[in-house]
Amino acid sequence: MSSVSTLAGAPAPGSDTYKGWLFKWTNYLKGYQRRWFVLSNGLLSYYRTQAEMAHTCRGTINLATAHIDTEDACNIVLSSGGRTYHLKASTEVERQRWVTALELAKAKAIRMMNDQSGDEEPTTQSDRSEGIQGTLKTLISKLDDLSTCNDLIAKHGAALQRSLSELEALRVPVEGGEKIKGVNERATLFRITSNAMINACRDFLDLAETHSRRWQRALQYEREQRIHLEETIEQLAKQHNSLERAWRESLLPISLYLSLSLPLSLSLPVSPSFPSLSIFPSPSLFLSPSLSSLYLSLPLSLPPPLSIFPALSLPLSPSFPLPVSPALPQVSPSCKDSGKELQPLRRRRSHIPDKPNYSLNLWSIMKNCIGKELSKIPMPVNFNEPLSMLQRLTEDLEYHELLDKAARCESSLEQLCLVAAFSVSSYSTTVHRTAKPFNPLLGETYELDRLDDLGYRSLCEQVHTEIHYNMTLRQTHTKTQKNTPCAIHLQFHSSENHYVWRKVISTVHNIIVGKLWIDQSGDIEIVNHRTKETCQLKFSPYSYFSRDVPRKVTGVVSDSGGQAHYILSGTWDDKIESSKIVQSSKGGSGSEGKQKTVYQTLSPKLLWKKYPLPDNAENMYFFSSLALTLNEPEDGVGLTDSRLRPDQRLMEAGRWDEANSEKQRLEEKQRAVRRRREAEATDALDNGKTSRKWPQWFHKRKNAITGETTFVYKGGYWEAKDSQDWSTCSEIF
Repeated sequence: MSSVSTLAGAPAPGSDTYKGWLFKWTNYLKGYQRRWFVLSNGLLSYYRTQAEMAHTCRGTINLATAHIDTEDACNIVLSSGGRTYHLKASTEVERQRWVTALELAKAKAIRMMNDQSGDEEPTTQSDRSEGIQGTLKTLISKLDDLSTCNDLIAKHGAALQRSLSELEALRVPVEGGEKIKGVNERATLFRITSNAMINACRDFLDLAETHSRRWQRALQYEREQRIHLEETIEQLAKQHNSLERAWRESLLPISLYLSLSLPLSLSLPVSPSFPSLSIFPSPSLFLSPSLSSLYLSLPLSLPPPLSIFPALSLPLSPSFPLPVSPALPQVSPSCKDSGKELQPLRRRRSHIPDKPNYSLNLWSIMKNCIGKELSKIPMPVNFNEPLSMLQRLTEDLEYHELLDKAARCESSLEQLCLVAAFSVSSYSTTVHRTAKPFNPLLGETYELDRLDDLGYRSLCEQVHTEIHYNMTLRQTHTKTQKNTPCAIHLQFHSSENHYVWRKVISTVHNIIVGKLWIDQSGDIEIVNHRTKETCQLKFSPYSYFSRDVPRKVTGVVSDSGGQAHYILSGTWDDKIESSKIVQSSKGGSGSEGKQKTVYQTLSPKLLWKKYPLPDNAENMYFFSSLALTLNEPEDGVGLTDSRLRPDQRLMEAGRWDEANSEKQRLEEKQRAVRRRREAEATDALDNGKTSRKWPQWFHKRKNAITGETTFVYKGGYWEAKDSQDWSTCSEIF
C-alpha cells in the first residue's frame, strides 16, 4: 500500500471526535479501497471522500455493541451483529492510534447506553439540583475516561518494558536495528496515550474549577434563603402574639380563624358573619430552605371591621405567583363576589394511552397514490400525533408566566428580554416532536379557557388569538404567507408596549431515509413599536463541523438609538440567559473584514428554562405537561372544537385503523362542504345577496403597524359558551 493513513490535524484518541484515512476491504475484485473514517459519539462512519460528509454516509457501525480485533500489525476487524468491517492502516503506529480511539469510544458508548437504560435519573423539582446532577455525571464520565486511559498506559508500558528487555539481550547488530524500530514505535504509542491522559485530566480540572465557582454561588444563595426563611418564621411568631393580644383587648364579638402549619398555633373564635382567612405554608417548607413561598387562600374582599387587627403582612415577593397547594382543595381565584361560593378547580390529566407500535407499509401508501391528485391522497394517521394544528399553536403558551413577569416589568428593556425568552420557548416542544398535527377542518375551532387557574384564555379558528388578563397575543396564518413566517403581535395593555416578531424556519431532516430530526435556524427581530427598541435573535443551524453547542441561540437587546444593553444566550431546547452590558469596545476584524464589538457584562441571569418532560413521555408522543391536557374532553365547548374530532380521538385511544377510516370520511366531507360553500357564494353574488363569511369568530383587518391583512377576534364566542347557544356553528364532524 503506497497511500498513507493521514491524520493531519486530527484530535488525540481521547477526544470526542477522531477522523482519518483507512483502507476498507470491499470485495475480491477491488480489494482494499481508501476511505475517510469519522469516529464520533460512539459511531464509526465512513465516506469515499471528505466532501461526502456533507451529504452521503456510506456506512455506520455502533461501537457500543461492536467487537474490536487486530489480525496483524496493521489490520483492524470490527464486527457488530451481522456487519463486519475489515480495515487496514499504513503503519502499526497508525493502527494503534485507531485502536486506542475505538476502545475509548466503545467504553463511552457503553456507559451512555447503561445510563439511558437505567432508572437512576429521578426527575427533580429544583433547577439547581438538576444542574448539579448533570455536572456530577459529566465529572464521573471524565473520571471514567481517566481510568480507561490509565489501563491503556499500563498495557502499553508493559509492552515497552518487554521490548527494552529484549533489546538488552541482543547480540546481532541487524536484529538490534529491527528491535530498536519496534521500541520506537511502542514509545510513540505510549506518548500518544499519555497525551490523551493529559487532555482528559485537563478537561476534568477545567470542569471542576468552573463548577466549583457555581456551587459557591449556589451555596451562598441557599444561605441567604435560609436566613430569609428564619426571618419569615420570626415575623409570623410576632404577628401571632400581636393578634392574640389584640383579641384579648378587643370587646367586639369579632372572630378570626388563623391556621398555620408551623411549629406554632393560633385559634381564635370566628363569627359567622365574617369570612375566614387561612394561610398554609408549603409541606416542603422546612425540607428545602430555597422554598420561601407560602400558599395563600383567602377571599378577594374582606369586610371593614377586620381592620381593627394589626396589619398582617406576609413577606411574599410580588414577582412570584402564589401557587396552589396540591394537598388542599383548589379553588378559583376569579370569583370576585365575596358572597359567591368558591368552586374547586378541575384536576387536569397527566397521561394519555401509550402510542401503539404499528408498522407502516410505505409501498401500500404509494400504490394508493397512483393516479390521484395530491390534495385527495389520504395520508394515514401513522404520520400524525393526536393533536390538531390549532392545539399545537396553543402550545406557544406553555411558558405564559414569562409574559406575566414581563407585564410587571417597569423597564421596557427588561420586558423585551422576557418577551425574547418567550419567543424562544415556543420551540422547546419541537425537539422530539417529529410527527405532524392534524390539519384543521373548515370552521374548526379550539378554545383553551384557563382563566380560573392560569389567568388566560385563547381561541383559534384558522387564526390564533390569546387573550390575557392584561395583554393580547395574536398570530395569523394565511395562504399568502407560505414563504414568509406569520407576524406575531403582543400588546401589553397597561404600558401600551406593542411587540411584533416573526418565527424562524423549521427544517425536518431525514424525511426519506434515517431518523427524523428537526432544526430551527434563522433570525428573529423583535420590535417594540412604541419605544423603537429591538432585539436581534440568531438561531444557529446545526453543523457537524461546528464546535458550538447544538441548537444555540444568541441575541442583543438594543435601545432606539442602537446601543446594546443586554446579551442573550442559550439554546432553544433548554434555557435562555441574559447578561447586562456594562461596557463595550471595538475589537479586531472578523472573518468578513468587519470590526467586532467586545462587550463586558455582569453575571448572567436565568430568564427561562425548559420544564422536564412527564414520565413515560417517549411513549406519549413526547408531549409536555400542557400538551397532555389540550385534547382532554371538556364540557361546554363549541360544537366545532378540536376535542370533538372523532379521528383524532380514536388515534389517541390507540384505534388507528378506525381513525384512518374516520380521517378519510372527514376529508371527503370537507371537500364536499367546500364545493357547496363556493356554489352558495356564487349564487349569492349573482342575486346581489351577501353570502356567509368565514371564519365565524374573526374578521379581516389591515394591521396599522405591519400593513398586513390579519384576522382579529370580533367577539361572540365566549358569550355563546356562557349561554350554550351554538346555533350559528356548522356541523363539521
